[in-house]
Amino acid sequence: MRGLVIKNTGSWYTVKTDDGQVVECKIKGNFRLKGIRSTNPVAVGDRVTVIVAKTGERESGGAREERTVCWITEIEDRRNYIIRKSSNLSKQSHIIAANVDQAFLIVTVNHPETSLTFIDRFLASAEAYRVPVTLIFNKTDLLNEDELRYQHMMMDLYEHIGYPCHAISCLAPSSAREALLPLLQEKITLFSGNSGVGKSTLINLLVPGVQLRTAEISDAHNTGMHTTTFSEMISLGEASYIIDTPGIKGFGTFDIEKEELTSYFREIFQFSKDCRFSNCTHTHEPGCAVLKALDEHYIAQSRYHSYLSMLEDKEENKYREAF
Repeated sequence: MRGLVIKNTGSWYTVKTDDGQVVECKIKGNFRLKGIRSTNPVAVGDRVTVIVAKTGERESGGAREERTVCWITEIEDRRNYIIRKSSNLSKQSHIIAANVDQAFLIVTVNHPETSLTFIDRFLASAEAYRVPVTLIFNKTDLLNEDELRYQHMMMDLYEHIGYPCHAISCLAPSSAREALLPLLQEKITLFSGNSGVGKSTLINLLVPGVQLRTAEISDAHNTGMHTTTFSEMISLGEASYIIDTPGIKGFGTFDIEKEELTSYFREIFQFSKDCRFSNCTHTHEPGCAVLKALDEHYIAQSRYHSYLSMLEDKEENKYREAF
């Protein structure tokens, strides 16, 4: 049977088969040995081949019944995916989701604060795997005047680069639904972001009846607490899905070579075409058009610092090994 992975709980995968069945599956023991250096070789959004294996008989209510187990034996080629460095194993990756049409990165200026470096690392990884990203600025109702001005500056920055931005509050559900629901129609959309930014609350607002668990952020540290513990694909209606994922604290980029990195920062790539040297790293070279644009404020300091931090990742050889 062929089907779509709609939930991943770590050791078990829920697959919706093409004939409408929903089956719980495991992966074959040798499946992990096929050159996949990932903590989760099968991801939500994957198209897979499933076999049903009979494993003998067992007692059930006084009668004997045959026990069956479903196994995932093959992953179809992915058209894209979002991947990051595994939080525990530096030489392995964690695939957040596969075969998505777009990603919504949920960010908050405060309660908790989403760092610009985190945003830029997510955007660069999405660029690398050809996933369009929209930035959703949540919890605007909690911001003071200075924070609202800072949010406006952030939105101006990213919209100028070419990333759509929306400011919402889940306390104004009708306006949030009006802004976001049209963008989700007939698409598979990954929802991602730090813990505590309100992903589950937002999905509850957009998908009535789903009732995902939510929690307050920690007052002591202004950080979110994990409420989503596994990735799951949630139906919004025909051909429209949201992929809900656990909140992540950091975003270590994976399998992006130093020579390619410029291509994943849109504005840096634009100016790099005028550099004197084709292999310019935009750090010290004479005739570097990127450094000139930085001095003239055509490139934001925050974006350039994010670019440098990712260059340092590669120089330290943290994430070089492919999966």
